[in-house]
Amino acid sequence: MSEQVAPPPAPQAEQAGQPEPVAPAAAAPEQPEKSKGGGAKKALGIIGAIVAFLVIAALKFGAASAIGNFLNPDETAEAKAGDCIAELPEVTGTEEQSVSDAKVVKCTSTEAVYNVVGRVEDQTEAQAKTGKACEQYIKEGDDGYVFYNIAPGGKGYLLCLTKKA
Repeated sequence: MSEQVAPPPAPQAEQAGQPEPVAPAAAAPEQPEKSKGGGAKKALGIIGAIVAFLVIAALKFGAASAIGNFLNPDETAEAKAGDCIAELPEVTGTEEQSVSDAKVVKCTSTEAVYNVVGRVEDQTEAQAKTGKACEQYIKEGDDGYVFYNIAPGGKGYLLCLTKKA
C-alpha cells in the first residue's frame, strides 16, 4: 500500500465544504536528447571563439610587435652614447633607407663603422625624420646620421651617429 502526501486544504475550501482538487505535480520540462559529443562540440566552439578573440586582441594591442621582436630582436634597443654600430646602408642628404639588421658591435671590431654620439627617447617618427634632436650631438664638420626604430603612430628612440674615423 502506498501513501500519498497532499498539501493541507486551503482555508476557503474547508469553509465551502468542498474538497480542494489536487493538482498533479509539475512535470519537469522535457529536454531534447543530446547526441553523443554534443557537449564536447559546444566546449570546442567556445574555446575556439576565445582563442580567436585573444589572437585578434593580441594583434590589435601589439603582441605582433612583441612576437616580431622575439623572432627578429632590435639589437640597437639598448645602444647608448659610446657604443658602435656595424655597417648600415650608405645614405646621402635627406635620403632614407630601411634597415633590418642593424647591430651594436665592439668599437674595436673591424665591423664598427658608426659611433653612437647621442640617444634621444620618446620621439615620434616625424620628429626623428627631421634629425633636429641630434644637432646637439653632432659636431660641425662630422657626417651625422640618424638611426631610429619607431612604430608608425608611436614613439621610440633615435640614435645620433657619426662615421667612425
